[in-house]
Amino acid sequence: MTTKRPMTKRMIIMLICVGVLLAALVGFNLFKAHMIRKFMASNAAPAATVTSAVARYQSWQPQLSAVGSLRAVRGVDVTTEVPGLVREIPFSSGQEVKAGQVLLRLNDDSDRALLASLQAAAELAQTVYKRDKAQYDIQAIARAQLDADAADLKSKRAQVDQQAALVEKKTIRAPFAGRVGITTVNPGQYINPGDAIVTLQAIDPIYADFYLPQQQLGQLQVGQTVVVDTNAYSSRTFDGKIRSINPRVDNTTRNVQIEASVDNRERKLLPGMYANVKIDAGNEERYLTLPQTAITYNPYGATVFVVKPGEHKDAHGKVMPIAQQVFITPGPTRGDQVAILKGIGEGTQVVTSGQLKLKNGTPLVIDNRVLPADSPNPTPQEQ
Repeated sequence: MTTKRPMTKRMIIMLICVGVLLAALVGFNLFKAHMIRKFMASNAAPAATVTSAVARYQSWQPQLSAVGSLRAVRGVDVTTEVPGLVREIPFSSGQEVKAGQVLLRLNDDSDRALLASLQAAAELAQTVYKRDKAQYDIQAIARAQLDADAADLKSKRAQVDQQAALVEKKTIRAPFAGRVGITTVNPGQYINPGDAIVTLQAIDPIYADFYLPQQQLGQLQVGQTVVVDTNAYSSRTFDGKIRSINPRVDNTTRNVQIEASVDNRERKLLPGMYANVKIDAGNEERYLTLPQTAITYNPYGATVFVVKPGEHKDAHGKVMPIAQQVFITPGPTRGDQVAILKGIGEGTQVVTSGQLKLKNGTPLVIDNRVLPADSPNPTPQEQ
């Protein structure tokens, strides 16, 4: 009995030592794992501040778009056929004028005097013809004399008509109704034939000329509605209709020329302006859309960063989401938006700005106080 007690005591002490050693090893391993996690957490990628948007379905009206030029229905630089000294300019620059309204008068005093002389000669020839005809009726003169008198009368009248036409040309009139431009001609100035006096433009309605690819020709027809806008009036659009389609396709560009007549009763659109032309074509279509800024393009395709739940917590103890890159198939664009054909579904939250600093797993701080443009019909902003 005395021998067994020391043995039992030593066994108990040994077991206690082994237990303490095992507890120390387990504690050391737990402490090491905690320090490793703490170290890894301190060296994790910093959170990136981004904006985000949720992919939603929208109905889009398919449109054909083109950039065209505006052209007056009728436009001409008014000139003169005959030289002369400017006597009067009875119009103001920028004025609306009617067809036949006098725009300029040249000095025609000598021409009118010559016209009066020729008219007197024609009247005398008329008198001679009447007297000789009476003589011929009583067989007092020969038929040849009467024929000579008739020919002389026709010649005198032709000279009168020629001179009257010359006098008329000294008064320049508007060939059609429209708006005149700015003239640099002044009274007392001598002008030659062909010298421009002023431009005259009929601008209500106004024509929009534009080109579309031949593959879109089947979606066009005369009478189809068009909408025109220009950066001169960023908040305005102007309605019109296709007036004609060129029957010939350009064999170099394979484009076809379209002419549209645009309502311009307010005279805001001017010839020579460029304009954006949009034509509704086909039925409305439903697309999943995102802002165009959400898409990143690379040699492998188009990608977006999707917002996913994460594990890291911020300073306030809130779990931060992370970024995950996803390949998508983009479709048509409309304004600031792009259609997404494949890759994500409705309701997916996608990063719309700040993608350059992201990679898979990057913690995100979403700040949507300032968002990228996301309008299907954007308008330029005045600065």
